[in-house]
Amino acid sequence: IKEKLYHLLKLEVAEVKIKLIVVGKIKEKYWVDAINEYSKRLSAFCDLNLIEVKEVNTDDIGKNINDEGSFILNNIKEDDFIITLEILGKEYSSEELAGFIKKHYTYDNRVLTFIIGGSNGLSNEVISKSNLHLSFGKSTYPHQLMRVILLEQLYRAMMINNNRSYHK
Repeated sequence: IKEKLYHLLKLEVAEVKIKLIVVGKIKEKYWVDAINEYSKRLSAFCDLNLIEVKEVNTDDIGKNINDEGSFILNNIKEDDFIITLEILGKEYSSEELAGFIKKHYTYDNRVLTFIIGGSNGLSNEVISKSNLHLSFGKSTYPHQLMRVILLEQLYRAMMINNNRSYHK
């Protein structure tokens, strides 16, 4: 019993697997630096896999969304727990997101797979596969900035779950 309680309180790095599937490559050095910094910080708490898929930029927005959706779907495994970032999704406080992650890895061992679409959004097929539609508010953010926000919130959640002093 004592061992099970310890497991509930502290998750091992190898047990926490997080995948980010994002559309497009980041060119600006300041975004790359921020993404690298939070990825490095997160590596102390989880196995993080960041996958960039090709951004499609034609005059046909529907085609762009569907093509990007196909690229995203090609990187999803059958047993991934899919979390799409959407304006109309469920909002969590930092503490609630931390609690969700802790509960997920206590009772389920599927890879948490966060998906950030391109500037035109996500395809209906990707949205339909989502286990959780997550929102960071009603504002629209550039998808480059959204990567940084998501990584920072994941880092904050890990700090909360590990009783570290970063979170205020």
